[in-house]
Amino acid sequence: MRANATPSDLRSRVLDATDRLLARYGYRKMTVDDIASEAGIGKGTVYLAFESKEEVALSCIDRMVDGLLAELRAIAAGPGPHLERLREMLVRRVLCRVDYARTHASSMDAMLAAVRPAFLVRRERHFAAEVEVLAALLEEARRAGAAGTTDVRATAVALIIATNALLPYSLSVAELGRRAEIERRARGVAALLVQGVAAPTPSRRPTRSHPTRIRRIP
Repeated sequence: MRANATPSDLRSRVLDATDRLLARYGYRKMTVDDIASEAGIGKGTVYLAFESKEEVALSCIDRMVDGLLAELRAIAAGPGPHLERLREMLVRRVLCRVDYARTHASSMDAMLAAVRPAFLVRRERHFAAEVEVLAALLEEARRAGAAGTTDVRATAVALIIATNALLPYSLSVAELGRRAEIERRARGVAALLVQGVAAPTPSRRPTRSHPTRIRRIP
């Protein structure tokens, strides 16, 4: 390892090695010795950055979500109608996780089972961060008259919950292999959700009808 390597460099090196090993061996077979060897560092150096194998694996997921959040913010700040951007964000939050899980498909279930309590805590934190990004865009859409919601945070939470059914831990290994089908489903669900968020189109006011006057027959 380079003598002038920063703690950030070390973490990235360990996480890169861990991602490769998760794809190659799976979580259960992977050891800290394996991680150190793959990263080209000593076992003790791994423990300088991470407390345990579990912490390394969870940090790999954290890094993936950090990358996703950066993508979501970029989409939110990009061009196009607010609700089109919102739809793409919902699709992207699904596909980013699917693409990551597909490279670890044979070991993902075992890893999530092994680290489940800590993973659930982290997952809630990940979802909360996504809610913030979605809520910010929803607020812009509301002010622009594109979204009809009055509670953007509650709406953002509902959008997260609704698309969670398409995330990897709800899919089998075989289903993870069908990315095109997952994307098709994600786009269909996202389109329906965004349609529900859209502000109602003002309807024409009904023309006022005048009652027919009945002539009195003398």
